Amino acid sequence: MNNLPLKLLIVACALFLTSCSSNEVELVENNIELTVNLTEKSIEADILANVNEYRISKGYAPLNKLQAIKSQTSNHTNYMIQQSKISHDNFYKRKEYLISNAGAIGVGENVAYGYSSAASVVNAWIKSEGHRKNIEGDFTHFEVTAEKDANGKWYFTNIFVRK
Repeated sequence: MNNLPLKLLIVACALFLTSCSSNEVELVENNIELTVNLTEKSIEADILANVNEYRISKGYAPLNKLQAIKSQTSNHTNYMIQQSKISHDNFYKRKEYLISNAGAIGVGENVAYGYSSAASVVNAWIKSEGHRKNIEGDFTHFEVTAEKDANGKWYFTNIFVRK
């Protein structure tokens, strides 16, 4: 039985945007693993397309999807919903996983909450220096997960990898 809907009932509304990027490996304890839904939603496909359109418009190469990233974006998005906040908690565990399992040599992460469309979340990331740095970064692959909480608000995790 999936207890996620019950846990989502306690989710509080908040609007916050933050970014994280690192090229160093660090370990974080208490990594929480959650059930993963790897089916791509249309909003996720649109986010990836918008990020690549922006990159191309600025002279950067488009990024390729990488399935190994999807498990990490999915787990983290579900974790944020369960915690009722956006965060980069356990980022270095996700990074370590991608280094070990996807051959990553660089990893960046953008998270967001509350945006209602792909265009709005990507535009917000572009307007933020740290997020834009990840979008314009020297990465080769990416993936995103978007999930709604019990109140219908979207949570987003976008991870970038350089191989």
